[in-house]
Amino acid sequence: MYNQLQSVEDRYEELSELLSDPEVVSDSGRFMKLSREEASIRETVSTYRRYKDVVSGIADAEEMLGESGLDADEADMFKEELKDLKNEKEELEEKIKILLLPRDPNDDKNIIIEIRGAAGGDEAALFAGDLFGMYQKYADSQGWKLEIMDANITGIGGYKEVIAMITGDSVYSKLKYESGAHRVQRVPTTETQGRVHTSTATVVVLPEAEDVEVEIADNDLRVDIYHASGAGGQHVNKTASAVRLTHLPTGIAVAMQDERSQIKNREKAMKILRSRVYDHYANAAQSEYDEHRKSKVGTGDRSERIRTYNFPQNRVTDHRIGLTIQKLDQILAGKLDEIVDALIMYDQTQKLEELKNA
Repeated sequence: MYNQLQSVEDRYEELSELLSDPEVVSDSGRFMKLSREEASIRETVSTYRRYKDVVSGIADAEEMLGESGLDADEADMFKEELKDLKNEKEELEEKIKILLLPRDPNDDKNIIIEIRGAAGGDEAALFAGDLFGMYQKYADSQGWKLEIMDANITGIGGYKEVIAMITGDSVYSKLKYESGAHRVQRVPTTETQGRVHTSTATVVVLPEAEDVEVEIADNDLRVDIYHASGAGGQHVNKTASAVRLTHLPTGIAVAMQDERSQIKNREKAMKILRSRVYDHYANAAQSEYDEHRKSKVGTGDRSERIRTYNFPQNRVTDHRIGLTIQKLDQILAGKLDEIVDALIMYDQTQKLEELKNA
C-alpha cells in the first residue's frame, strides 16, 4: 500500500511541475486534463504526507520516552503526545484505505440529469418539479452550474420531463446514486377530502460523454428535421428547426426543439444522445460485473424505488441503505449532504468488505 502511495505522491509532484510548464499552460485541453488528474489525487497526497509526519512524530516521542533523565511531567507529556499520534495514525490508515479504493472513472465528470413524472398524473408532474428544484438548489450550494436543455412543462406548473446539464467539480461522484424511482406521499392540492396519495417520478443521471469516449459514426445516425410544435408563433409555422437523432445500433432517440436554431438543437440533442449511448454500453458492462458482487447501492436500475418523500411526517427514507431523516423540508430545499454522504460511505464500506473477502 505504501509503495502505491509513494507512486501517487511522485505523480502529484510531476503534475505540479507540468502545470507550471508554459508549453502545457498554452495547451488548454492538456492543461485541463492534467489539472483534473492533479485535483483527483490531491487529498490522497496530503493525507499520505500527514501520515508520514505522524509516523515520524511517533518515532520521536518513543525515542524521547526511552531517554533517561525525564521527570514525571515530561514523561506524561510525551506519553499523551504518543497516544494522540497513535490514534491519528489509525484514523489516517482507514482514510488512506478508502482513498486508494478503485475510483469510478466517471466521478469527475459533469452530468446530464433527466427527471420525468411517472405514476400519478398531474401530481407526479408537480413532484418532478419539486425534485428538479431540489437538485437546482443543491447545485447552487455546491457552486455548480445548471443549464436546462429541454423541458415539457404541464399547465399546472409541473414537469412531464425536464433535462438539464450540471457542470462543476466532481458532479457525478455526488449525484450518481440519484438514478431510480422517487416516491412521494402527500395530500394533493386537488384532493378535497384530505387523503394522502402516492405518486412517483423517475430520475436518470448520466455522466457527460466526451467525443473520444463515444464515437457515433455517421452511418449509425439517422437525422430527422421537422417543424417545432407548441408555443413559438411564426417561428413554429415557418422554420424547420426541430431535430430528432436516432442511434441505429441501440435504437436510442433524442428529439430537441427548444432552440430556434436547428444547429443549436442538433448540438444539444447530440450531447444527450452521446451520454445515453455511453450509459447504455456502460450499464451492459456493469450488469455483467454486478453478477459477481454480493451487494451494491445501485446507480442504474430505472425501475428501482430508491427513496420515499413522506410529507405528513416530514420524512425522507432511502430504501437502499435504510436511512430515515425527519427533514423533508430541508432536503427539498437542496440540503442533500446528509443523504449524499451516507450513500458514499455505504458504497465505500461495501467496496472495502469486497476487498477483504476477495
